[in-house]
Amino acid sequence: MSSKGSQPAKAGLRVGVIGAGVMGSNHARVLAGLPGVTLVGVVDPSPAHRARATELANCNSFETLDQLVAEGVDAVTIAAPTHLHHEVALACIAKNIHLLVEKPIASTVEEGREIVAAAQRAGVTLMIGHVERFNPAVAAVKHAIAGEDILSIAITRVGPFPPRMSNVGVVIDLAVHDIDLIRWFTESDIVEVQPQLSSAVAEREDIALLQFRTASGVLAHINTNWLTPFKARSVTVATRGKYVMGDLLTRQVTECFGFKPDGSYSMRHLPVGHDEPLRAELLAFLKAVRNGETPAVTGDEGVASLEIATQCLETPSRPAATSPARKGPRRVAG
Repeated sequence: MSSKGSQPAKAGLRVGVIGAGVMGSNHARVLAGLPGVTLVGVVDPSPAHRARATELANCNSFETLDQLVAEGVDAVTIAAPTHLHHEVALACIAKNIHLLVEKPIASTVEEGREIVAAAQRAGVTLMIGHVERFNPAVAAVKHAIAGEDILSIAITRVGPFPPRMSNVGVVIDLAVHDIDLIRWFTESDIVEVQPQLSSAVAEREDIALLQFRTASGVLAHINTNWLTPFKARSVTVATRGKYVMGDLLTRQVTECFGFKPDGSYSMRHLPVGHDEPLRAELLAFLKAVRNGETPAVTGDEGVASLEIATQCLETPSRPAATSPARKGPRRVAG
């Protein structure tokens, strides 16, 4: 049903989804249920993918982007494989279509910058899909540390080897979420990276221990791998006044505060919302499109997180000892 004739312009946004894999099918499902949105359809070259998305979202499907554009769209979400983001995003921008690009913004920092520059020139809204920011538990942690003097952040994001593996390792697939969260929590840039990577069973790195320092002096640590038999997602933030712990899967957030000289302290559970993160993200994107606002996650932020992730992959590990080997027992620290 078209809403073109019956409503004022822009009241009903015509939106399409490019890429009908697991993520794209979810985008279509959520968009199909949003008020004030007409889901024009999904684009994917694979008939099997198109069939799945059509079934999930009860919408039309197209083999090519041109077929979708011919139907008339105001905005799209791009959930195609990362190596296609650059080409697809530039094609949409050239047609003045607003876009949400799934994380990471592109395969390389240079491609990401080109997308950002093209969107700015065309005056279209560009938002990056760092969906974890819209996790209600993450929002509760962010709220709890507002105005606090942050000292350190530790994030764990681990799980089993993913069945749908693309051509990237854990840093680009998983840690890029947490690099974005560290920048968002601290509202500061990351200025130092110290990565330790290992390829235990996969071709690309499947274990990463990443340490960072932000310009504001916060120390941060990400532990991520594909070797854990179950999924775990947790965030802890230490500030001068409190210690905040968030489980991003169970969505429980706990705060320790009121530290006394005798070692005692108070503890409380914080209220956490129930929104589906993807729904909250898509609503934020459509609001930015409708109102011409700066989106919640800008292209520049998407590029900055990709740049740090890329640095983690390119920084060589330094050997621990440069001095001659000592004889006798070594003191063990800690």
